[in-house]
Amino acid sequence: MASESSLAQPRVNESESQGIFMKPIAVVALGGNALLRRGDAPSFDNQLANVKIAAAAIAEIAKDYRIAIVHGNGPQVGLLALQNLAYTEVAPYPLDVLVAESEGMIGYMLAQEIQNVMPTSEVTTLLTRIEVDANDKSMLDPTKFIGAVYNEEEAKVLAEANNWIMKRDGEYLRRVVASPKPKNIVDMKAIDALLADEQIVICCGGGGIPVCKSDNGFMGVQGVIDKDLSATLLAKQLNAEKLLILTDADAVYLDWGTENQRALRHATPAELSQYDFPAGSMGPKVEAVIDFAAFGGKAYIGALEHGLDVLAERSGTCVSN
Repeated sequence: MASESSLAQPRVNESESQGIFMKPIAVVALGGNALLRRGDAPSFDNQLANVKIAAAAIAEIAKDYRIAIVHGNGPQVGLLALQNLAYTEVAPYPLDVLVAESEGMIGYMLAQEIQNVMPTSEVTTLLTRIEVDANDKSMLDPTKFIGAVYNEEEAKVLAEANNWIMKRDGEYLRRVVASPKPKNIVDMKAIDALLADEQIVICCGGGGIPVCKSDNGFMGVQGVIDKDLSATLLAKQLNAEKLLILTDADAVYLDWGTENQRALRHATPAELSQYDFPAGSMGPKVEAVIDFAAFGGKAYIGALEHGLDVLAERSGTCVSN
């Protein structure tokens, strides 16, 4: 396995090295809150409506790029966790298994709707394991929001009943879990092969299934990896040209929630590094685009429904050197 220091090195595509032209790669990261808007009922129909919006935008981007899609799973894995607790005949399934379930669920919906829009294209959903450090500092300081939003009274009851940690997400409270940083994409060879075959690849879903090394190989880790950090690791390993983070926010804002709030439309990694953003929401997205832009790519943050405009720099936030 490659050392951690080598993971950020560009990978040379074999076809390109032989002089065969292939479209550049774009990594598109879809936020779990964009696919299931906060405050909306967590129904299949609500999610499907947003998946259709994503599929239409991806179809346009695919005209010029080979695409790897990473999606979030915060609302979805939280819902699975609640359903998991409702059945009391057996012990609840661990969080890494629920992440895998959400990968399959969301990946299926995305693959089907993308192929409905692009019937001649091949679309593959790949359950993806990502190596993390079992002793990551986030294990002691959870920051990753999952599940629904609650008012003060609801949050207190659920926290006491289930031994959950709750933190504020805007005007609401949500459950938070550990979010270890991604170190290595275990299934990278499969992603490479699918993209070389010019398939649209849905991978690293929900940030990927967190695993760590043990004496008996890999084992699951109780956490949810931030999908934006996984998307950046993927984009760097693929030597992608662009990283597009689509969420339920239309841009990166300074002084968010105040009368002085203002959108950042263009920034360099150094400029963006001057500001602090919440660890449980915009913070990882900003960290991701800074990392990828510093690596030499071009990164964007914007609203799911304006994906093409974000990529064309007519909307959202663009970060580059």
